[in-house]
Amino acid sequence: MSQREEKRNLETIPVGSLGIIPLEGCKSLGQKVDSYLVRWRTVRESEHKESLAFAGYQRDSYILKAKVPRFGSGEAKGMILESVRGTDLYLLVDVANYSLTYSLCGHENHMSPDDHYQDLKRIIAAVGGKARRITVIMPYLYESRQHKRTARESLDCALALQEMVHMGVDNIITFDAHDPRVQNAIPLHGFETVQPAYQFIKGLLKHVKDLQIDSDHMMVISPDEGGMSRAIYIANVLGLDMGMFYKRRDYTRVVNGRNPIVAHEFLGSSVEGKDMVIMDDMISSGESVLEVATALKERRARKIFICATFGLFTNGLDRFDKAYENGIIDRVLTTNLIYQTPELLEREWYIDCDMSKYIAYLIDTLNHDASISDLLNPNERIQEVVAKYKNGETIK
Repeated sequence: MSQREEKRNLETIPVGSLGIIPLEGCKSLGQKVDSYLVRWRTVRESEHKESLAFAGYQRDSYILKAKVPRFGSGEAKGMILESVRGTDLYLLVDVANYSLTYSLCGHENHMSPDDHYQDLKRIIAAVGGKARRITVIMPYLYESRQHKRTARESLDCALALQEMVHMGVDNIITFDAHDPRVQNAIPLHGFETVQPAYQFIKGLLKHVKDLQIDSDHMMVISPDEGGMSRAIYIANVLGLDMGMFYKRRDYTRVVNGRNPIVAHEFLGSSVEGKDMVIMDDMISSGESVLEVATALKERRARKIFICATFGLFTNGLDRFDKAYENGIIDRVLTTNLIYQTPELLEREWYIDCDMSKYIAYLIDTLNHDASISDLLNPNERIQEVVAKYKNGETIK
């Protein structure tokens, strides 16, 4: 372990005994997080280790047994099979994991985000207010795309945040919220939206050789005006220029619930001969990000790397396979914060950015009631990994 990891949280007393409940759709991520915590806490030296406040500090696993069984009608209940009294509880949920199924009157039903969110509430209800503190780690924020009202419509994300808080949740941690301003719905409670910028840069540098990271050879692109802040941060940290596309929509028509995009217009300096890093919060169907990549290729860009926190790939991978074959994209990077299909993980063009260690850091630090501000701003770590890359060292 590096010196920085060693120094974390040694002297403060834990808020309570640590407990993690990964819901069914988040099991594999939860197990990875747990293994990091077990490893760190086994070797961590503390003079207070024997005191009562550190009871249960070192365990074989911090995962508490819980389940959500269903009746034949598709109804369910949350059950926690171990004591949670006095624990500092972390619930992990992946609302985008559609691979799970349940029986609904004899029919196989795939779990929707609504089902996952309902299961989360069932587990919170099963806790019954007995935990010392409840933190929900929901990487893909439920209904985050329904964050503002434009017509007479529901504000689902704000409702969900308020509902969780009313049920006794103290903190909500999400990654790359579609619009962080949704936290205004719960102004007196903890809400963190974490950026995986460091993991993207590390993933790119680890898998792609011979990149020149300077403003003459590389550029950061935001595919729309909503993702500007993401791209500006990366561009500033790496010392690169930034460009942006904006969508021209046809406001006279509605197709699939939205106004169709007529064209992507580009704002920025010349991209000719430069490598492009396209930053976005999610790839849904992938249509707009591939259109942006095509538009950049027409402007004679060199290599194109797409970084998106959540790879939903709602229309499958064929489009991306074609774009890769035709030389439009070089690599696509997404995280393991949501479900990844086995087919995606096998793709030559795909780079998987593992976030489990980062989540373990957050849980470990919060359990000690220590500040996570250095974890939320990865500038220092990014500079370190870029310096290593430029010196020709291999990135682990």
